[in-house]
Amino acid sequence: ASIRAILNENLVPVTLGGDHHISNPLIVSLANFTQKPVNVVHFDAHNDLYENFEGNKYSHASPFARIFEAGPNVCSKLVQIGIRAATDHNRQQAEKYNVSMFEMRNMPKCGTEMAVLIEKSIENDGPIYITFDLDALDPAYAPAVNHWEPGGMSFRYALDVIHNLKRRIVGADVVEYNPDRDVHGMTAMIAAKLVREISANIIIQSKQS
Repeated sequence: ASIRAILNENLVPVTLGGDHHISNPLIVSLANFTQKPVNVVHFDAHNDLYENFEGNKYSHASPFARIFEAGPNVCSKLVQIGIRAATDHNRQQAEKYNVSMFEMRNMPKCGTEMAVLIEKSIENDGPIYITFDLDALDPAYAPAVNHWEPGGMSFRYALDVIHNLKRRIVGADVVEYNPDRDVHGMTAMIAAKLVREISANIIIQSKQS
């Protein structure tokens, strides 16, 4: 209901979390409201495509499996970047759902080039929804996450990707912040900066349209 109220005002929802499973109802609600599927650009160390995780179909490790189950009218393409903990099951799920998965070890050194690869991976002219799990970043930049995965991207890299995405942004979330693990509030500052930069892109787009 809250997301629908935002959309009714012709505004773009930017949501904070919390558990990554919130992306599921947010994206489904957005697609249902607009009657158009969205392309999802997913920053994460993990695929979050489990059919179920430890018996829980609604785990933070499963939101994108649930989104695809909602049908092609919800998500037309999922592009994942920063992956470095893909399991065999998640690889199978990625293949099943035609997910474009960019593992950290194979990504270009420049975020601008990564943005170009994302654009090329989306074979339609639809808008994008950005979902950013903070563990996409190396723990040196964002320690306040539940699952540390060394070898992640820098904050500068992530910003370069976001700044160079050319498609219209119709929604976003920044998730998986755990304040109990933060160091001098550095991850909170990173999360706030991400929200500001994504929101700035949305505002710039609105003035250009």
